[in-house]
Amino acid sequence: MNLDNIHNVYFIGIGGIGMSALARYFHAKNKRVAGYDKTKTEITDALETLGIQVHFNDSVSNIPEPFFNYDTTLVVYTPAIPKDNMELVYFKNQPGFMVLKRSQILGIITENTFCLAVAGTHGKTTTTSILGHLLYECQVPVTAFLGGISENYNSNLILNGTEVTVVEADEFDRSFLTLSPDIACITSMDADHLDIYGDAKELVKSFEGFSKRVKAQGKLFVKNGLPIHGITYGIEDDSDYSIHNITIQNGVYVFDVKTPETTLENLQFNLPGRHNLSNALIALAMAVAYGCPHQQLAKALASYKGVKRRFSYHIQTDELVFIDDYAHHPEEINAVYQAVREMYPGKKVLAVFQPHLFSRTRDFADEFAKSLSQFDEVMLLDIYPARELPIEGVTSAWLLDKMETKNKQVINKTELVSKIKESQAQIVLTIGAGDIGEEVKHIKKALSVAS
Repeated sequence: MNLDNIHNVYFIGIGGIGMSALARYFHAKNKRVAGYDKTKTEITDALETLGIQVHFNDSVSNIPEPFFNYDTTLVVYTPAIPKDNMELVYFKNQPGFMVLKRSQILGIITENTFCLAVAGTHGKTTTTSILGHLLYECQVPVTAFLGGISENYNSNLILNGTEVTVVEADEFDRSFLTLSPDIACITSMDADHLDIYGDAKELVKSFEGFSKRVKAQGKLFVKNGLPIHGITYGIEDDSDYSIHNITIQNGVYVFDVKTPETTLENLQFNLPGRHNLSNALIALAMAVAYGCPHQQLAKALASYKGVKRRFSYHIQTDELVFIDDYAHHPEEINAVYQAVREMYPGKKVLAVFQPHLFSRTRDFADEFAKSLSQFDEVMLLDIYPARELPIEGVTSAWLLDKMETKNKQVINKTELVSKIKESQAQIVLTIGAGDIGEEVKHIKKALSVAS
């Protein structure tokens, strides 16, 4: 497909984090962009501010007139959209329209660029945003598509040129098999998306398939210990790229990085948690492999601010700390717990968790119970269904019963703020990939007044 011949791009599910990055990209390329999403959010508000038309009722009559021209229109949809969505059904049934998944478009955009791709069941968004920031600060002509809103750029798109692309290689729906990267990494391969794969073995097979998508002269980095051959990276081990001499100074990590050629000393990184150190290491390794100067990389790494909803601080005082995080898998919750305990030893921690997907809650119930039981106090919201229908017997109350924490309860969203205010916790965490993020501003306001 020649995207130069496309003048109109219509998105079905435009409010998704990956979809909205593509919408921003095409808008910046002077294409006419519009789309549908079921819910109005901060992301759709930001798109409308750019002049992109967004509507929230699934109806063909709401589609702007120019997008009915099949010769010049590309239709992009996300797999999260139901198959019976009326607009999607309409475009698929009309002859001549190009109707493609988001991942296919990313494959088309990146195939004629030097592509750096970040794969893994955890750490993709943070690693991608660090890598995009490093390349941008090293004045590389890069376009980076992010799965979250970068604090440095207040956007999920970094646009500094089109010769180089940075993308998340998403394993959901096997989307990453549309990519052919020059440099790639695999951060983790923990079982997830079993509603798609059926079992962990099939998930591993898809990552093996992704590893074979790396170009013949390309480079594949893998976290030390994963069952895929590549250039290894790790923390305080004998990997090809490794971090050593870790200290915390004024809340900032200071460390050395050993590469196959040299050692970079006294690097600084602001995000808490060993998982984020690992993300910083692989982003740095990929930027080194691309050819970025070490001195510029050190400066760029120190200026990285993070991604919204990835260990995001909203209140940070001596009396109270409020952090919001996207963690929605037991291993991600463990990583958040490790980061909190490292930064705030001895403090009482409340975790407010909104489970995401009935199938994920069912498949990892025991693991969720174990990871959540580490916190001093836990509040569970109802399961966020996303694309799923309820599964009989799978509820937040069912999950709560499996937890060992004595101080635990299921609450509803209407009482969320009041219940948090009743807690004696010194550290408050909101965790989950659903709409719990929409509650953060209300919680912050209430806690700020209370303190």
